[in-house]
Amino acid sequence: QVQLVESGGGLVQPGGSLRLSCAASRSIVSINAMRWFRQAPGKEREFVAVITNIGSTNYGDSVKGRFTISSDNAKNTVSLQMNSLRPEDTAVYYCGAVYGSKTYWGQGTQVTVSS
Repeated sequence: QVQLVESGGGLVQPGGSLRLSCAASRSIVSINAMRWFRQAPGKEREFVAVITNIGSTNYGDSVKGRFTISSDNAKNTVSLQMNSLRPEDTAVYYCGAVYGSKTYWGQGTQVTVSS
């Protein structure tokens, strides 16, 4: 089992930056992959980014070139650096851990991009 706690959300103006963090309850080296998804009101959950335990990364089309996912194995955390934020990035961001045959989710953190 994996417990996840996200942090770093908040209110930011368009064009600004935020850095989200996801702390895992076990070594992330033992976790197959760590993912970020987001969900805006009235919309389906959307894939944002993934990083595997060998460091491979992938991004959703809407965030490529603006967001960067990274991991800190010593701290068992995964971060999502979000730059050039847009109003359409407003959503609750969820961290997920693929461990064995299951995916575990955090409680989410709100990101609001507005002037």
